[in-house]
Amino acid sequence: MRKLANEELGRLEPEGYRKADKFDLVVVLDNLRSMHNVGAAFRTADAFRIRKLWLTGITACPPHREIHKAALGATETVDWEYEQSPATAVKRLQDEGYTLLAIEQAEGSQLLDRFVPDSQKKYALVFGNEVFGVSDEVMALCDGSLEIPQFGTKHSLNVSVSVGVLVWDFFQKSKPSL
Repeated sequence: MRKLANEELGRLEPEGYRKADKFDLVVVLDNLRSMHNVGAAFRTADAFRIRKLWLTGITACPPHREIHKAALGATETVDWEYEQSPATAVKRLQDEGYTLLAIEQAEGSQLLDRFVPDSQKKYALVFGNEVFGVSDEVMALCDGSLEIPQFGTKHSLNVSVSVGVLVWDFFQKSKPSL
């Protein structure tokens, strides 16, 4: 067995990526403090060609070398926008017809393995600060929340891991024709 060379993977070039159809999923980063997590979210967004990444509050924006370390160029391909107020970003998405789901351990959260996306809805997933989670103001605006089932002693996963799990799960369950 041998590893494939990058040229054998058949990946899009950046210009082709920008023109390609996107998976209609939006990710909102609510006050992330780690630039590594921001870069990893960009890389996941690129891998699954999501519609857009929203950076809000204290979340750092490209260009920055710490974001670039994890993003590996995805900041050049993924459509993103910055909004100082996470609540304003969420309200804009709701006005655009998105159903907002906080990724949070909360009253009434639905376990991810039991959630089936409605093919008639557009979704935006909100990921919160590494210590405090999704802000209370944004939680109050969300249409629901999803929780990743966990069985160990820790109470949460790293936000970059959670972004990967959620985006993959939505992609797999939605089966977009990209």
